[in-house]
Amino acid sequence: SRIHTAKILQLSEDLPICIEIVDSEEKIQAFLPILDQMVQEGLITMEKVEVIRYRSR
Repeated sequence: SRIHTAKILQLSEDLPICIEIVDSEEKIQAFLPILDQMVQEGLITMEKVEVIRYRSR
């Protein structure tokens, strides 16, 4: 409801983050060993997605 702090940067020290990577399955599979070394604590999931719309300039 209300956040009480004098230090605004202190608010984000322990918040969870979510990073999404969208690429071909082959590239993601090749990246998994590197990702495993990078993530010391947390959750890594891999999901199949259906692209409904893609727009590029």
